Amino acid sequence: MQLKKKILAGVITATVAAAAVAPSAYAQTVVATLRGKATPGATVTAFNPSTGLSRKATAGADGMYTINGLPPATYQVDAGPGTQQTVTLTVASTATLNLPAAAAAGAAPADASAATAMEGVTVNATTLTEVRTPEVAKTISLHQIQTIPQVSRNFLEFADTVPGMVFSVDAQGHTSLRGGAQNNSSVNVFIDGVGQKSYVKEGGVAGQVNSQGNPFPQLAIGEYKVITSNYKAEYDQVSSAAITAETKSGTNEFHGETFYTYTSDKYRSRTAAEEDGEKARSFEKEYGFALGGPIIKDQMHFFVTFEQKKFDTPITVTPGSNVPDRAIGLLPAAAQSELGPANLPFDEKLYFGKIDWEFSDRDRIEISTQVRRETQADNIGAGQSRSQSITTENHDTRGTFRWQHSGDWYFNEFKATYENSSNDPLPLNYGNGYNYQWRPNNDAAIIGIGAASPLATQIKGQEGPSIQDDFTFNNLTWHGDHVVKVGYKYKEVTLHAQDAQDTNPQFFYNVDDGGTQPLPYKAQFSNPVPGLNSVAETKSKQYGAYIQDDWSVNDHLILNLGVRWDKEKTPSYLDYVTPQNVIDGFNSLDQNAQAQFPGQTYAQTLAKGGINYRDYIGTGNNRHAQNQWAPRLGFSYDLFADEEHVIHGGAGRSYDRNLYDYLQLEQTKSALPYQEIFFNIPNRPCEVGPNTNCVAWDPAYLNGLQNLQALVAGSNKGQEVDMLNNDLKAPYSDQFSIGMSNKLGDWNTDATVTRVLSYDGFAFTLGNRYPDGSFFQNGTQPWNNGIPGFGSMIIGNNGIRTRTTQVLLSADKPYTRESGWSANFAYTYSRAKQNRDIKEHYSFDEPTIFAYPFVTSNAVSKHRFVATGSLDGPWGFSFSAKLTLATPLPWNGTVGYGGGYIFPTGEANRPMAFTPPGSKFLVGGKIWGYRDIDVQATKDFLINENDQTKFYIRFDVLNVFNWKNFVDYTTNFGTNGVPAMGTPVVFNKKGNIQFVPRTARFTAGFKF
Repeated sequence: MQLKKKILAGVITATVAAAAVAPSAYAQTVVATLRGKATPGATVTAFNPSTGLSRKATAGADGMYTINGLPPATYQVDAGPGTQQTVTLTVASTATLNLPAAAAAGAAPADASAATAMEGVTVNATTLTEVRTPEVAKTISLHQIQTIPQVSRNFLEFADTVPGMVFSVDAQGHTSLRGGAQNNSSVNVFIDGVGQKSYVKEGGVAGQVNSQGNPFPQLAIGEYKVITSNYKAEYDQVSSAAITAETKSGTNEFHGETFYTYTSDKYRSRTAAEEDGEKARSFEKEYGFALGGPIIKDQMHFFVTFEQKKFDTPITVTPGSNVPDRAIGLLPAAAQSELGPANLPFDEKLYFGKIDWEFSDRDRIEISTQVRRETQADNIGAGQSRSQSITTENHDTRGTFRWQHSGDWYFNEFKATYENSSNDPLPLNYGNGYNYQWRPNNDAAIIGIGAASPLATQIKGQEGPSIQDDFTFNNLTWHGDHVVKVGYKYKEVTLHAQDAQDTNPQFFYNVDDGGTQPLPYKAQFSNPVPGLNSVAETKSKQYGAYIQDDWSVNDHLILNLGVRWDKEKTPSYLDYVTPQNVIDGFNSLDQNAQAQFPGQTYAQTLAKGGINYRDYIGTGNNRHAQNQWAPRLGFSYDLFADEEHVIHGGAGRSYDRNLYDYLQLEQTKSALPYQEIFFNIPNRPCEVGPNTNCVAWDPAYLNGLQNLQALVAGSNKGQEVDMLNNDLKAPYSDQFSIGMSNKLGDWNTDATVTRVLSYDGFAFTLGNRYPDGSFFQNGTQPWNNGIPGFGSMIIGNNGIRTRTTQVLLSADKPYTRESGWSANFAYTYSRAKQNRDIKEHYSFDEPTIFAYPFVTSNAVSKHRFVATGSLDGPWGFSFSAKLTLATPLPWNGTVGYGGGYIFPTGEANRPMAFTPPGSKFLVGGKIWGYRDIDVQATKDFLINENDQTKFYIRFDVLNVFNWKNFVDYTTNFGTNGVPAMGTPVVFNKKGNIQFVPRTARFTAGFKF
């Protein structure tokens, strides 16, 4: 007892001190905690009859007991004869169960599905709903996963039934998940407590960038929890939403399932682009199986699953968004012929296997592995033709060892993992790329044909081990009861990146009202530097530790006090040494300045523009890893101590990380620079000379990459130089919330207001300046005044920010076998501002990222409503439906009025946001940008009613009313300095759509 008191005193001192000084993935729990009151001194036992798992705790002098480390499942809980109750615990939850008869009725009612069963449980069990928590969170049950209509088998799709979350399927079929108004890279997903974070590329989850695939087989997911903000200190490497999922396990009985789903272009409506012609060929096939059972009854079990999906997704090749319709007819015939319907082939295989072993009544070991293999065509759509597309190989392999030990007053969980993930896009064709641009609108992209850019062909990935250990201490008492959790992690992961390949030069042609110019005005091409490695590789070392105190002050108030510390060392960034010839370039004379400022160096030019080049010069020892301190504070107040009316709130900071995709560019750009040469042609002249990257046109440049590379042989002319700030920090968000949860009969409701401020997002900007230090002159930018002897200076800094306020309303009636129905309603009101499009990290429109104005965010709709419901029908039928409504996503981009018009801030094109008009749905006029109703019906054919052996057929209709949810924009801001009248941004009614046209899907399966 003295030891426990000393531990508690240290914990309280540490957490309170950390909170006082302040205004992630390795310890994320998926197991449940059961706590409550029983007879003082009684032995409380939680027993899972399906697996034989048993855990015990002794109630203290005040009757309080805590049992940690319970896998989500259905348990028989008792504290002696006559006290037994059967309850279901959900993933990553802390549930309350009071065992004395007088308090037993306080348990929450229930969802009868059990997370670890393959088909749920057949006993009557009360699901204990966690309500006394500051987290803004909701659990997605197995019943929801199995019944809600679904366009993909990505288990994360159901997260959009949670207020504040958006799961989207874009025109290319790529799936993504966002929380709030931040980008999808700020999300982290934890499976069995192990983060799936992508360290190199975007997407949040490794392998999920621009993918039609699934991060994990859906058959292996039991249930998962979505935490949109104010997570506890155990969560890291996340600044928006954290998803924590528990996989299924085998039981003492053999259970299995197999399925096959099919649809094709015969069972879908036409897209907008197909209405005047033929349908593009398309199909979808998904199939798989799962099997689980005992190896040694009550001790050891196994679970395995396999899923495969083969898609051929329809897509429409359209012009870029800042291009008028008349530009299409001005293109060459070869470019015009590539506009219109196309398709995107895709193939993915997913494997998962798991063995669990209860080798004592205190110890559990799990060993699991997961494998993902996929191949897909990509980069087809707005401004991107089939000929200029890529084929991506996307691979991910992971293994996990997990050991849980339960002591009398503590619980320990140790994990060791290994991962190997790679994403390798390659060009469909090799040769020249031809890119057509609309000159009147700042060279806006119309379409590219031929071969993909070298920059689109990359090799990137991550590989390495990690260890993590978490201790939970129970039944500590001081002015209330405490459950204290502490943990640490260490991860050493090798990151590698090749940013381009030495192939496929790109030529750029101007198009205007006079037609397409016969000669290109510039070329971009790769040019390897002898002796330098174009593949960047580094061993990233990640450290983390946290302490969390869940303090039950009394029957009403719970305080959650926590702080975590993280640090990441990336040697290729920290130890980078800027090449001497680049440093010499800064100290060379700025030739463009000599007429006006004789003797001025380029460093002096930059200084006039507010840029100190030394801030970006790496010496090998002047960069330091950041110590990230993140306090997390929360509370919940149970008004009547019955878990029916709970006020909750919190404040906390959460750090994400900088992607290696950006950090590696200093090295790869210098080893395989992507150079730019302008051609002196009649309609777009430039100054030919030794100090410029302008040359006279020669048709030979079209006849081989080597002819372009010869122009810069022995020099760095036109070579882009990427440089990173020496004091880069990780992006983070500060999160605040206040809300109230209520239990109203069978319904759970919640109303919460959140405020999330994110900082230090990464962006590249143009470092070049004119000789007088200015960034704008007559609306132009200093692209031709780069580092002497080189090309443009591209600098990377922190600075992208978002400001988001959301009102989150939800009402949920869980499914029970007794009622036979469920319903869920989720409404989100968002007011979000940002200073940069969340999808873009190259920000060349303004002199610095801080010069960008805050505009309405294109990350979230102002209003979003999602409703789902399920119903058990007669004769083995079951039905469900999903309704999604959202107002249009704003357009973010640069606006120019042509005719030489210059904005007061000096630029010819100014970042702005506009919201296009939407469409009708029952009420509100043309306000909806996204409308969708999906339905499904399933018929079960029971073979053995006792063990639920059955065949089933399922019929889904997606987008029942064939609403066109357009995503491509058409703009008309005005001409000759005169702003356009009316609506400057509208949806392209012949362009691509989100989600799918009306589509019927057929599924057949077998369960036992």
